[in-house]
Amino acid sequence: MNRTLPPWLIKKIPNPQTVREVEQMMRDQKLHTVCESARCPNLGECWSKKTATFMILGDICTRSCGFCAIKVGRPSAVDPDEPKRVAETAKAMRLRHVVVTSVARDELEDEGAGQFAATIHALREAIPNVIIEVLTPDFKGKRWCIKIVADAKPDIYNHNIETVERLTPQVRVGARYHRTLELLQYVKHADPSIYTKSGLMLGLGETQEEVIQTLRDLRNAGVDAVTIGQYLRPTMRHLAVQEYIRPEVFAEYERIGMEMGFLFVASGPFIRSSYNAVEFSKRILSERLASVGVS
Repeated sequence: MNRTLPPWLIKKIPNPQTVREVEQMMRDQKLHTVCESARCPNLGECWSKKTATFMILGDICTRSCGFCAIKVGRPSAVDPDEPKRVAETAKAMRLRHVVVTSVARDELEDEGAGQFAATIHALREAIPNVIIEVLTPDFKGKRWCIKIVADAKPDIYNHNIETVERLTPQVRVGARYHRTLELLQYVKHADPSIYTKSGLMLGLGETQEEVIQTLRDLRNAGVDAVTIGQYLRPTMRHLAVQEYIRPEVFAEYERIGMEMGFLFVASGPFIRSSYNAVEFSKRILSERLASVGVS
């Protein structure tokens, strides 16, 4: 236990047996999860519920962001069988909401967009009526790459802004604040039926005014859902935590976000992009049923 953490950031350890079951399933299928690679504090809780975020395109990233624990280096070749294995594993886990993310693959011509599309298609074929959420890199802003993923019609297109504009250069290597906004806006304009989503971390030295401006920028870009969580330093090599944000401050940001018109806001110390993602999918399902006159 890290004794420097405030009490609201101490989590109970869940049943290790179900965690091991999910871990073994991923190893058997030669798959990766962002839960492990990013050292997510919610891993135990999510895996004990047999939910996970699949990370495609390997577990080695071509970028070295100041907050992220994913390995950096030269990635291996793209595995053409990976989409099928993701779909088979999601089906075996009886998932109804599947989250698919990836490392950045800047060395690929399509930045990995084709693998996202192939995974979406494989999931649709394996699991009827599945809700698919993708959490993509920025593809360097290449619209033709973004379009490949959008044309595969995920239900939710997520791309994280991560932090406020002032801190972006030191937090997100190779990324651009306005590039993220443009990506999300492009997806919404290209296909209004796709829900767009983004997330940011707090505790890196941002001000309240900057957080509110970031929320305003996301909403102006047409983003439907936003997640806000506490940054936790994965290793001593990563950016230091400047502040542990109190739960009541997170609650206030959630209130502000909802007043801005977001369809869904999840804000709290342990909130992550895909943590309890199924809660937003429930909103999507209820809207779809309402649109066809089913209560």
